[in-house]
Amino acid sequence: MPKRDKPLVLLEEFRVKNAPEDYGMADKKWNFKKFVKGFSIDIKRMENSEMEFDLIGIQPAFANAFRRLMLSEVPSMAIEKVMIKNNTSIIQDEVLAHRLGLIPLKADPRLFEYRPEDATEGTEFDTLEFTLKVKCTANTAQSKDSYRTEDLYINHSVYSSQIKWHPIGNQASVYKEADVGSVHDNILISKMRPGHELDLHLVAVKGIGKDHAKFSPVATASYRLLPEIKLTREVSGSQATLLQSCFSPGVIGLGPDGKAFVRDARYDTCSRNVYRYDEIKDAVILSRVRDHFIFNVESVGAMSPNIIFVEAVKILKDKCKSLLDELNKF
Repeated sequence: MPKRDKPLVLLEEFRVKNAPEDYGMADKKWNFKKFVKGFSIDIKRMENSEMEFDLIGIQPAFANAFRRLMLSEVPSMAIEKVMIKNNTSIIQDEVLAHRLGLIPLKADPRLFEYRPEDATEGTEFDTLEFTLKVKCTANTAQSKDSYRTEDLYINHSVYSSQIKWHPIGNQASVYKEADVGSVHDNILISKMRPGHELDLHLVAVKGIGKDHAKFSPVATASYRLLPEIKLTREVSGSQATLLQSCFSPGVIGLGPDGKAFVRDARYDTCSRNVYRYDEIKDAVILSRVRDHFIFNVESVGAMSPNIIFVEAVKILKDKCKSLLDELNKF
């Protein structure tokens, strides 16, 4: 990638210099060719449920739009209704229903439709149904000398693994229980003692985080500007050690000759601690790149983070198309 002019925001001791009043959206004509030439996406880390990537050469409004879309408009499946046939546990009905709604499900929302608001019953295309039937009893097979909860009671803890899927229509031939059940089997739902019982019928539908946080497909979706650190002079000896302590681990390195150098400015927190020390505060220029955004996306498990980001891009594209269609009517 060719070198480009980086628009910087300087972090001085008591102020931020070169901060734009327009937050990066200057009132000028959009130059698509210039944008394409300067824009790039660089994936830094990719795991099953977490991804770190860079959006380079983009304006803050667009970066924030992607973040908001991932949080609130990319859909997922979640438990929406809980029919309580019996609940003699110590957890109130409404609290229990809320806890169940927040359990993430593996079901891929792209394979389901939105359930109509006026629908009284779900179909195989828009609904998943589950049951949770658990009763706690005393364990008579164990010695009475034991005081361990595991020895004294059966089903003393209710976990998400005990939620059972009940296919609707032709769902059994299309999905497996492992593909639509809870993402994690060890989510604690309730603690129980002999005499406590749960008998619940659960209904999961497709929704978006804008309606309720339980439908959000991400645990976190955040971004920050890329830090940039420059040393204006040679720093060595005790000053180099002091300089290193002012930044996050791995940001400032020490060479064999004891001289300080910038190892990796990426993970600096921009705390500006260096300005507390008169002997070294003139040796550093702290800044952030205005159009270089470091994104961190952590999925709850239904979809991988890269798919969630692509879905957010598709939603923004559809919104832009809808706006253009409306404008073309005039």
